[in-house]
Amino acid sequence: MTHNGLSIEVSNTAERKVLISGASISGPALAYWLHRSGFAVTVVEKAGALRAGGYPIDIRGTAIEVVRRMGILTRLQDAHINSRRCTFLNADGSEVASVDAHAVAGSVEGQDLEVRRGDLAAALYATVRDDVEFLFGDSIDTLYQSEQGVDVTFHSGKQRTYDLVVGADGMHSHTRESLFGPEEQFHRHLGYGFAIFTMPNTFALSHELMMWNTPGKAAALYAVGDSDELHAFLTFHQPEPPSAALRNPDAQRDLVATAFAGAGWEVPGMVDAMRDADDLFFDTAGQIRMPHWSSGRVALVGDAAYAPSFLTGQGSSLALAGAYMLANALATNRDHTAAFAAYERDVREFVAMNQALVDNGAATLFPTTVRALEQRNAMLRGLVTMPSAPARPAHSALTLPAFAPVR
Repeated sequence: MTHNGLSIEVSNTAERKVLISGASISGPALAYWLHRSGFAVTVVEKAGALRAGGYPIDIRGTAIEVVRRMGILTRLQDAHINSRRCTFLNADGSEVASVDAHAVAGSVEGQDLEVRRGDLAAALYATVRDDVEFLFGDSIDTLYQSEQGVDVTFHSGKQRTYDLVVGADGMHSHTRESLFGPEEQFHRHLGYGFAIFTMPNTFALSHELMMWNTPGKAAALYAVGDSDELHAFLTFHQPEPPSAALRNPDAQRDLVATAFAGAGWEVPGMVDAMRDADDLFFDTAGQIRMPHWSSGRVALVGDAAYAPSFLTGQGSSLALAGAYMLANALATNRDHTAAFAAYERDVREFVAMNQALVDNGAATLFPTTVRALEQRNAMLRGLVTMPSAPARPAHSALTLPAFAPVR
């Protein structure tokens, strides 16, 4: 059987059954590749339906090759946002610099992509919806592993047994917590809190981002195309994780409002819009760093295993590349223990390089001191007259093998 120009063989042995928790990015991508390898795949997602819209995300380097091999590159190119400029503002709203968006993001114009998160999720879902089982509005309640498989009890009360289970359920993964314990032991807090929401585009912005900064605070308005809606971002220095606010939307709104009290430019209006927003997403900038990504018959992929944080812009790309490599390892190695070991061996350095971006300048857009802000502004003024920098090596450091035939 052939698909997208890549030859694979289908085994006559009994299908192995895999449950994937999470239907955002890494989950459907993994489902696609596992189905191609002859696995019987079920994807469970606690949301009642696929999430539409969402904030812009990047697809870069190695991940571009993954989506090309999946046959969805053209669709994503059509959905490419193609931001034209980023304008940075002082505390009083005056302009610091207006620069090419690619120069700021470290992306390669004409190669890397920026799309709405929902557009990527929809493209991935479309590739597998007719081939794998989706259970929306449900989630894993308990897992019990044995030599024969993994007994799963769902929140709905259903009970099934699978050969393997994969947690693709994000940075705050329930699968990871049930298997490895509390998130705190794997979470690296990077010192920021942030709120994302939409608000009316009353500023006539088009294909651009405007960012206001003072030390320890940033407010950004992002116009995706010519939409009458803006993505608003409020980011602030938060030395310790605000644990009490993470699961309390009212506390989140109060925390952000307090952080930006007295701010200038359009920030007061943004805070008011945040209070009324029905799509507020609040979290802290952080990473997940684990010594192992699997235990027994259960493995993790994407943010659940190695979230790099939004500061790197690499979360979606790591999810896509990691899903490909995990599926390839399972197709290559009939023994799941060997497959999980190969997956970690081949992907860990790539993950480490991308997580290290936060220590190598990826957080410079959000300086926390007066001196750091002055240095960042000087750097931005230099970008106005300099050509775009080459792509960051970390984006393409992983070479994808040809997808393995089924064993």
